[in-house]
Amino acid sequence: MPQNGDTERSCADPSEPRGDDWTGGPAVTKTAPGLASIVWSPGPLGKSLSTSSRLDLVEGDPQLRPAPEAAETKVYRRRWVMLVLFSAVSASNAFMWLQYGIISNIFTRFYGVDPLAVDWLSMIYLLTYIPLILPVLWLLDRRGVRDVVLVGAAFNCIGAWVKIGSVGPELFAVTFFGQFVCSVATVFVLGIPSYLASVWFGPREVSTACSVGVLGNQLGIAIGFLLPPILVPNVEDMDELAGHIRNMFYITAGVATFLFILVIIVFQERPELPPTQAQARARSLPPEQYSYLASILRLVRNRPFMLLVVTYGLNVGCFYAVGTLLNRMIIIHYPGEEVNAGRIGLTIVIAGMVGSLICGIWLDKTKTYKQTTLVVYFMSLVGMVVYTSTLSLGHLWVVFITAGSLGFFMTGYLPLGFEFAVELTYPESEGTSSGLLNCSAQVFGIIFTICQGKIIDTYGTLPGNIFLCVFLLIGAGLTALIKSDLRRQKANKLVKIAAAAAMTDPGKECRAVTPMIQPQSVPPPSRD
Repeated sequence: MPQNGDTERSCADPSEPRGDDWTGGPAVTKTAPGLASIVWSPGPLGKSLSTSSRLDLVEGDPQLRPAPEAAETKVYRRRWVMLVLFSAVSASNAFMWLQYGIISNIFTRFYGVDPLAVDWLSMIYLLTYIPLILPVLWLLDRRGVRDVVLVGAAFNCIGAWVKIGSVGPELFAVTFFGQFVCSVATVFVLGIPSYLASVWFGPREVSTACSVGVLGNQLGIAIGFLLPPILVPNVEDMDELAGHIRNMFYITAGVATFLFILVIIVFQERPELPPTQAQARARSLPPEQYSYLASILRLVRNRPFMLLVVTYGLNVGCFYAVGTLLNRMIIIHYPGEEVNAGRIGLTIVIAGMVGSLICGIWLDKTKTYKQTTLVVYFMSLVGMVVYTSTLSLGHLWVVFITAGSLGFFMTGYLPLGFEFAVELTYPESEGTSSGLLNCSAQVFGIIFTICQGKIIDTYGTLPGNIFLCVFLLIGAGLTALIKSDLRRQKANKLVKIAAAAAMTDPGKECRAVTPMIQPQSVPPPSRD
């Protein structure tokens, strides 16, 4: 027998029993320090680890156990159809989030309510998400992504039609209810991009796919900034104004209905074969061994992930506050510029879409998740400081430039947070991790929107924006403390290494795991 330090022994060592001597012999399970449930089984090269071997320590994580052979994987062309369709549903829902806020002064006059009531037409999206996210995540684990997206598209469609019946100065409660129904749809679609990317896309394109999924939401926000000021001009005649509002609601309802029908016909649950080895390992987990509650508890005990939850919430919460209150901030310094307020919002989001796409491609090529996240977070802080200091200069073209730089980094951060979370929490469900990130964002979004709105009304825009800068600084500091534990990347690499070793020299597969075991502690099975 070799000694502890002899890690280069051959699996076909003649001093050990050969596979043909074990025919019919039972598998023997032994336990040793640093080793759990090593299953010895006969093989043509003698003693080897069976396909069901489970090692306690692989890269310091019990979840990342090497597989002796790689599963069959394949990427399908129709993955892009699923991604584009989902992105369109997300865009439709995001448009309805901002169709009130970006022309808040017009709706305040039309419905005869105070500005805070109109702000709540946007904040209801954030509030609804908090109590409903855990039930929706449970539904995602039990029923799958198709059913979740289908229900989200249905709520989106229903809410859009309800708002058509709310065009009247006395019908604010109806329009609020319709917006509430649309906000329920957000819970079903907001956290899907990382899940959809992992289920359908290969390892070299998963971050890009997640970015495209987030782009759908950002595209809807961009259209929400651009179209409402054009479709609903600030006219004095109330009947004419009601007609403009009704036309906008009909357009959104028609688009939402069309997308709902497409989801019913086209959208699929998942491909026949997994796109990555990590996804194959996730599929291999028997349903009876998975506990939704246990998964949530593991995530809560994951310190790097919980730091990311807080930092993500601070960053995205600031974005929600800026988006909701943008019209009010612009009108204070540039009266009568409702259309340009929408264009500035459009600039923020378009720049953010470019930033998201660039960050996704960069992550797929470099896998530098923490470094990229930290740099983008810090630049979001810089962008917010520059935007704050130039808002009141009296030059709209300057605001366009500084707002675009802010959007490039602040909204470009969204897919980074999703993908970093998946890496930190693998093999937990991607939908669960992204759902908790979004829940944090909604909480901070409500707090920041209400507080900044009060500060703006009392002290002006400068103190209100400084308020957000302080929390972005805190978030950047916390991001630096996150430990970069890229579990999904480790899982993919371990399987590839094992598969490559098995193809070139089957004996290498055994040697690859030998350094982690203590041979003298695990005697070979008897010849009985």
